[in-house]
Amino acid sequence: MQNGCQDNSRIDWEPGRGRASAPEQVVDQAGSAAAVPGNESMPKLLLIEDDKETADEIRAELGHRGFDVDWAANGIEALDKARSGGAEAMIVDRLLPGMDGLTIIEALRHEGMRTPVLVLSALGAVDDRVRGLRAGGDDYLTKPFATVELIARIEALLRRPAESRDTVLRVGPLELDLIERTAKRGDRTIDLLPREFRLLEYMMRRKEQMLTRAMLLEEVWHYNFVPQTNLVDVHMGRLRRKVDEPREAPMIHNVRGVGFILRAPA
Repeated sequence: MQNGCQDNSRIDWEPGRGRASAPEQVVDQAGSAAAVPGNESMPKLLLIEDDKETADEIRAELGHRGFDVDWAANGIEALDKARSGGAEAMIVDRLLPGMDGLTIIEALRHEGMRTPVLVLSALGAVDDRVRGLRAGGDDYLTKPFATVELIARIEALLRRPAESRDTVLRVGPLELDLIERTAKRGDRTIDLLPREFRLLEYMMRRKEQMLTRAMLLEEVWHYNFVPQTNLVDVHMGRLRRKVDEPREAPMIHNVRGVGFILRAPA
């Protein structure tokens, strides 16, 4: 939240402060925002929010900015709509009836769905934000917030390069099953902790690319800054010992002073 923002640029969830829907958007009783006639390229979003007044304000603002927004008001309905795969990004409130928002995100990630997710919550403590990101959220926004920030964050998520929709990743003899959450090198099963799994998944999606410690901290640990820590090196050391056993050709390479590369054996 920024000081000095006018009320017409902020959603703060207080009764009586809502605004009428923008004229470009028509909201039907089924909870779908109708697209502006003649505009068939509107980015499709799924909003999962149980408070109708809150949802109407978000949808009106996003509709006015050129988004086609579908809406789900409870966790069960939201999971069904999310599984349809029509949304390019999702906005998910944490506290929902039927099934909470983080459970929805975890279920979708377990099924291999990589749709970008912005988590909304009134819970703004560091532990709450970390939990939302670790559940599979790509970004976390605390209520109340300025609508311009919500839109900017959604636009940033949509600009990210789309990751492969494959549910099994392979690099040389290394195989990662994103649904079963299993890893193998040849016939050997690799027992990975959740963070190690996410780290290996990130590296396999970017095989042959130099990955700096700053990149890994931001994308795997979701840090927005580079702390003075050996966190990456500790986890990478454990992962390398599991992926590259002594008699096997190494796949994870440490480039001193720069970062790490995952390569198939020559």
